[in-house]
Amino acid sequence: MEVQPSAEMMKFAWDNYKRYAWGKNELRPLTRNGHIGNMFGGLRGASVVDSLDTLYIMGLMDEYNDAKEWVKTSLDLNSNGEASLFEVNIRYVGGLLSAYYLTGEELFKNKAVELGEKLLPAFNTPTGIPRGVINLGSGTSWSWGWASAGSSILAEFGTLHLEFVHLTELSSNPVYTEKVMNIRKLLNKIEKPHGLYPNFLSPVSGNWVQHHVSIGGLGDSFYEYLIKSYLMSDKTDDDAKKMYYTALEAIEANLVQKSPGGLTYMAEWRGGILDHKMGHLACFSGGMIGIGADDGAAEKRQHYLDLAAEITHTCHESYTRSATKLGPEAFRFDSGAEATATRLSDRYYILRPEVIESYMYMWRLTHDPKYREWGWEAVEALEQHCRVESGFSGIRDVYTTSVSHDNMQQSFFLSETLKYLYLLFSDDDLLSLEDWVFNTEAHPLPIIRNSCLQDDATQEKTVSE
Repeated sequence: MEVQPSAEMMKFAWDNYKRYAWGKNELRPLTRNGHIGNMFGGLRGASVVDSLDTLYIMGLMDEYNDAKEWVKTSLDLNSNGEASLFEVNIRYVGGLLSAYYLTGEELFKNKAVELGEKLLPAFNTPTGIPRGVINLGSGTSWSWGWASAGSSILAEFGTLHLEFVHLTELSSNPVYTEKVMNIRKLLNKIEKPHGLYPNFLSPVSGNWVQHHVSIGGLGDSFYEYLIKSYLMSDKTDDDAKKMYYTALEAIEANLVQKSPGGLTYMAEWRGGILDHKMGHLACFSGGMIGIGADDGAAEKRQHYLDLAAEITHTCHESYTRSATKLGPEAFRFDSGAEATATRLSDRYYILRPEVIESYMYMWRLTHDPKYREWGWEAVEALEQHCRVESGFSGIRDVYTTSVSHDNMQQSFFLSETLKYLYLLFSDDDLLSLEDWVFNTEAHPLPIIRNSCLQDDATQEKTVSE
């Protein structure tokens, strides 16, 4: 493995995006055109912003320079469409912040802060819990039509903390940190069923709207951001730490299950009734529990590392049990099924990163060679089933090798899937976990060490004098 295959895959994905979809949000590789979609309002170039840090760390400098030039001349933040607060934050704000921290280019910092400002009106609610959709031009915000009773979604308002704390660091404007701390205060105050956090919360009343709990979609990155807030604070944010471990204990008590075949999985909870299903999205939790395993006592640490390894193993099984060796969108553990999708509607794979993300963390934490072997299997499966003539595409059914492609090269494939593969096969000191945390779109953000920031400030002061 001299040349990293993921770097070649990245160049191939990027070159085709540039050739056929430049400036659009994503490439449609079969029809060789661009896709705009409605997640980012009027913003364009999601694949450009999501790729900046990946291109840079892989040393694809010509490509990175093209991307930087596009951000400079064509990233228009004065858009007037319905944008997802969550998606814009993790992809655009996160991507620009990382690009700034890796390269020191002021352009990225300025764009990140300018965009951050446009997100603030979403927080104008009776509780300060932001609504999920915002018009970046007018500042009006509302809740997703499909979210019950106008509620906000746990994974969405719970996945702003890392980026907003850095926006405060860079702009010296405390408002960003205040907004996310206010969300945390409310969550601390409110009653939690069995210590669990349901997925839907009313931004008007501040109450849970229904008691559905998931570590997959709708819930996932809220938990990830608790432990990462603690790590990003150089382990000084004790509140985040406490919330994370308390939540994890409730998850273990209520959701973690073992199948008859011995696989550990996380079920979903619907008002006390377990749904024995685990989403591909929930497979990030192996890595999360791994990086959070550092809780004082040695036996506790080992317990969490074991749990992380078991969940990662289950997610790997969801890959190995398919014909393509790629995992389905959701897999079940009931009526005899183990780690397989039983519903037609769950059999697709859209180039998602979560399983590979857990391999990368588990490799760094344990150096057990199986994680690299599993990552290599994923590379081979992606090459065989998802590479098409003009890019990479998701597939509609992982259980058949006569592949039907979905004609979409997701921006997170360039941001996350290929970056995690690259890091899995790199030395540990490339974006060391001692110095960086990754936002939920795999954009690295530096750990905030107060002493360094004070030193920087002192240096700047001396320079300006």
